[in-house]
Amino acid sequence: MKKIGFLSFGHWTPSPQSQTRSASDALLQSIDLAVAAEELGADGAYFRVHHFARQLASPFPLLAAIGAKTSRIEIGTAVIDMRYENPLYMAEDAGAADLIASGRLQLGISRGSPEQVIDGWRYFGYVPPDDQTEADMARRHTEVFLEVLLGKGFAQPNPRPMFPNPPGLLRLEPHSEGLRERIWWGSSSNATATWAAKLGMNLQSSTLKDDETGEPFHVQQAAQIRAYREAWKEAGHAREPRVSVSRSIFALVDDRDRAYFGYGNDGEDKIGFIDEKTRAIFGRSYAAEPDALIEELKRDEAIAEADTLLLTVPNQLGVDYNAHVIESILKHVAPALGWR
Repeated sequence: MKKIGFLSFGHWTPSPQSQTRSASDALLQSIDLAVAAEELGADGAYFRVHHFARQLASPFPLLAAIGAKTSRIEIGTAVIDMRYENPLYMAEDAGAADLIASGRLQLGISRGSPEQVIDGWRYFGYVPPDDQTEADMARRHTEVFLEVLLGKGFAQPNPRPMFPNPPGLLRLEPHSEGLRERIWWGSSSNATATWAAKLGMNLQSSTLKDDETGEPFHVQQAAQIRAYREAWKEAGHAREPRVSVSRSIFALVDDRDRAYFGYGNDGEDKIGFIDEKTRAIFGRSYAAEPDALIEELKRDEAIAEADTLLLTVPNQLGVDYNAHVIESILKHVAPALGWR
């Protein structure tokens, strides 16, 4: 059994070919797709966060709105770039959104990826110390965020407060119990996956990974997941961790599917560089008739290792079509693979 959700980047463009032509469209359609996915029986609605781009950026108003309009589906991110975040303000926003959703928030965070502008986090007021990198800064923001989510008091109360205080040091409010265990780290390397395990975060692994061995993407990703689980075991955490992978998967069941995705899919991984030093491997997409798709997915070692699968959806094709994409996997593919 696997949890199956969708992952949307929330693109918009004024192009007449797009069903999502404005920021308003992207936000409102994201809410509608989450509602539709819940009705279809999907398990999660996840959203990517990119700054300075025509994509979803500030996640918490969207997550809170979805939480208010749904009752069962998990609501999350994959991922929030921690280089840009004030961890205390983020903890307040996350606590509020989680309470609105009755404890369904699943927050994926990471050190971030190449962005639309040079050092965009500097415009947000964050500059790493001279002896640290931007990745160090993101990890420090993360450690502070995780600590305050525990709900322990740390701030000295004013002896003459405007409103009465509870006894002792004060914590951030609102506090949502259990949210600390629903934080995920988006990892592109084996080293950061094991670091996340030591800190007790769940693992998100996407369709991009550092090319560390030259093996096929799904083989490297499966090894990353196994290394993460071993580090989790060594850390002695009491609970079982969760692991998600994301994939672009399309079951070709009607003429629309074949027109959009039935041609030009070579089914091969790609190699590229996400910065001057980091060679990366990009996982293949899957698009085929259901019977062929099932056989292809059986050979994906990383999907087999994960407990959660996020389907990357082409949000600019509109809510109705994306609901169809999700339903096709739930109906025609997942049962044959034992995911349902």
